[in-house]
Amino acid sequence: MIVGGGPVGHRVAERLCHHGHEGPVTLLDAEPGPAYHRVLLPALLDGSLTPADLNLPDLNDLNDLNDLPGVTVRHGVSAAGVDRRRQEVRTTEHDRLPYDTLVLATGARPHLPPVPGLRHASGWLIDGVTGLRSRTDCARVRGEEIVVLGGGPLGVEAAAALRRAGRRVTLVHPGPYPLDDRLDAGAGEVLTRHLAGLGVGLELGRIAAEVRPGKIALDDEWLLPWDTLLCCTGVRPRTRLAEAAGLAVRTGVLVDAEGRTNDPAVRAVGDCAEPGGSLYDGWEQAETVARSLTGASAPHGTAARRPVFRLRVPGLTLGVLGEGKGDAGDEIVTYRDPARGRYARLSLDATGRLRAGVLTGLPQALATLTQLYATDTPLPESRLALLLGRPAPRGGPLPELPPEAVVCRCNNVTKGALAAAWEEGARTREALAEATRATTGCGSCADDLKVLCREFAEVEA
Repeated sequence: MIVGGGPVGHRVAERLCHHGHEGPVTLLDAEPGPAYHRVLLPALLDGSLTPADLNLPDLNDLNDLNDLPGVTVRHGVSAAGVDRRRQEVRTTEHDRLPYDTLVLATGARPHLPPVPGLRHASGWLIDGVTGLRSRTDCARVRGEEIVVLGGGPLGVEAAAALRRAGRRVTLVHPGPYPLDDRLDAGAGEVLTRHLAGLGVGLELGRIAAEVRPGKIALDDEWLLPWDTLLCCTGVRPRTRLAEAAGLAVRTGVLVDAEGRTNDPAVRAVGDCAEPGGSLYDGWEQAETVARSLTGASAPHGTAARRPVFRLRVPGLTLGVLGEGKGDAGDEIVTYRDPARGRYARLSLDATGRLRAGVLTGLPQALATLTQLYATDTPLPESRLALLLGRPAPRGGPLPELPPEAVVCRCNNVTKGALAAAWEEGARTREALAEATRATTGCGSCADDLKVLCREFAEVEA
């Protein structure tokens, strides 16, 4: 039994089938429609993607691949309670469904700041205020004057998308520049100038002091008009179901390395779990749980993915490898080209291996450095040539990513799947995208596919 039909719950079900789980799988999805990529919601705001474009593959299609019982998805059905003694889930439709193993993938909810006036006395949000966690939230964004609270990835991507759609947008953020928890000042300056160039109004170093219908006061009491107040101010794990069931909860549901809670029959994955994390951490957890439940062994030589972040703003390549702001390192490499919006800061250890990096405006370098970072390989001696995307003097070829390495994180497309599609005749980036869905999510892996196309062609030559 899987509770939660978001990307991580969907992933658990898919991987259970992939690894040959022999029993039936039931997935409860509170939303009425199919599972979809939440990280791509900003693309709905500018119309670059339709709601259907966000859909994940239909789990029902897995039932036709083998003779296993398969997955039953119940849309529009939530878990109302868990009886751990009887190992039953009580649903909002008053069913009692038995389970042998329960996987909680309840995700997270938007965290809205405690700003006076944001809610009615009853606790409900005033009209026009919304978070951004679902397709329904996107539909709530109305009018021409939009104020976005929060300069994290979601706030920046949403503000840029709304501006591309022709809305008047103001981004309010308490930090000195957007993404200040991920970027150093050099990259922050490039991002700030890019957003300003798009026409996004920026109120940096400011906080919301009070909300009134159609107006918001910042800390100096200056009023901004708004038709929609979009709060992109973080999330909190959804743990109410777990707490009511008596499971151990701190910030999230406490789990071990294989997702087990303090009840051996209950697991938790994704944003509801602690340690939790981003979508991609959640997908890794989903794979681990599926392997654990089916007895499948991990691929030889695999290790946890190293953290990689890419901002989804068309026209701006921005990536963070590891702790992008990290100064710890035996060698710091910095490159600045402010006129072209290009910047890089790399932190290397004594062996020349990348420990942290932030890059803007350098798509080819970001693709290559991501590969070097993922394989923990020393950088070539010519750092400048690498950053400029030129062929560097080789002490040997760039390391090959293993087949199980994930290239397209939105659709979980591995290098092995891309190589197989190449062998079957998909010999261009566009053909690989059509065959595997790689790049059809956020598109940030497009340059990685270029690199792999060259690698595949060189192998054949």
